[in-house]
Amino acid sequence: MADIVDTAVSAGSFTTLVAAVKAAGLVDTLKGPGPFTVFAPTDEAFAKLPAGTVDSLLKDIPKLKKILTYHVVSGKVMAADAAKLKSAKTVEGSEIKIDASNGVKINDSTVTKADVAADNGVIHIIDAVLLPA
Repeated sequence: MADIVDTAVSAGSFTTLVAAVKAAGLVDTLKGPGPFTVFAPTDEAFAKLPAGTVDSLLKDIPKLKKILTYHVVSGKVMAADAAKLKSAKTVEGSEIKIDASNGVKINDSTVTKADVAADNGVIHIIDAVLLPA
C-alpha cells in the first residue's frame, strides 16, 4: 500500500490537489506517520471554483495551506465512524460539519467514495472544495 500522497497521485483524478499540496509544502507532512483522514476534492471539484481561484491560491501559500489543512482530520476516521459524528476538528483548527442523514455530506460537499485506504490514513473523495470560514 502507499501513503496518502502516493495514493492520490496514482488515482489520477487529484492532479490539482497534489499540485496544491506540493505548492503548500505539505507533501512531507502527508507522507508522515499520521494517521490522517483526508477529504480529497477531485479535479472536477476544483474546477467548480470561480475562474482564477486555483491560480491565485497557488500564489498565496498561507491561504492555500489553510484551505488544504481544512481538508485533513487527525486520526484514521473510517466512513462508518464519521457517519456517527456531527462535526470534526480539522488540522487547520476549524470544525467541518458532517451530515450522514442522506449519504454523507462534509459541509456542502458530498462524499462520492469513502474509505480509500493508505498506509498512513484514509481518503474520502468529495465533490467540492471545502472552504474555511
